[in-house]
Amino acid sequence: MSLLVTVPTAELAADIAAQSPLPDGVEVLVWDMTEPVPARRLDIVVPSYLGRQHLSVLEGVDVGLVQGQSIGYETVIDRVPAGVPFANAASVHEPATAELALTLTLAAQRELPRFVRAQDAGTWVRGFTSSLADRRVLLVGIGGVGKAVARRLAGFETTITAVAQTARTEQIEGVGEIVVHALADLPALLPDAEIVILSLPGGSATQRLFDAAMLARMADGALLVNVGRGTLVDTDALVAENGRIRAALDVMDPEPLPEGHPLWTAPGVLLTPHVGGAASAMNPRIAALVRTQIDRMLAGEEPVNLIPR
Repeated sequence: MSLLVTVPTAELAADIAAQSPLPDGVEVLVWDMTEPVPARRLDIVVPSYLGRQHLSVLEGVDVGLVQGQSIGYETVIDRVPAGVPFANAASVHEPATAELALTLTLAAQRELPRFVRAQDAGTWVRGFTSSLADRRVLLVGIGGVGKAVARRLAGFETTITAVAQTARTEQIEGVGEIVVHALADLPALLPDAEIVILSLPGGSATQRLFDAAMLARMADGALLVNVGRGTLVDTDALVAENGRIRAALDVMDPEPLPEGHPLWTAPGVLLTPHVGGAASAMNPRIAALVRTQIDRMLAGEEPVNLIPR
């Protein structure tokens, strides 16, 4: 059986080849989707990491699978031609995103921005800061990223509570069994949380979940960490809090954040420019995922991570 796989960069092609020798008949072609379609049949197409704008070039092409490079898909799925299967990159970004969630949490708790500014100014500024140990942490979202965050929190002596679309118990390796509350319980849980970490997906169901009313339920001085989607939080409402609660955000609405936007200088806010998955773990993991899809296609098996259309 022959397969034609397209990837956007020579680096990704090399990473796929480095996994193990490709089976006979499998060709990996570098195509960034800005040039003419290289063949009438493309078995697997991997767009660039942020290249959803080029998906229209696949209209009328016989495509076996579009393999995305991000976990989120709400801004991509409608651009994939009808009838073409689409898979997201679950398993690729969760560790790095969870690392950044913990980095943002620790940086905000221990006030690292203040100390970095003091270093830039060449001044010795000491201070008493908040710990992560003994804090009550509420995880809003307990999918792949939420579980990865929980595993990393386990060593910090925190009390973890979780919220998801449906109530259940979750057995998480390295953490044990945790009770997951329904999303409807979120307003009642927020006042007791000292740190709230968001990893829910975007979309209409979660649009501005943390609006003015929800933010008002958070305790004074509580920390809101968002590594999910910027649309989870009403940005204007967060700015209006004027430092009553703190925030550490890798995602925000709008993105990129415009020059002069009040969120840049809002008190108690720490920002990173949507770099949760942009780490060295990404490339070998996306290569391994593409290789899995190749092997499954050769075996006549359904791809992993398929998103229902």
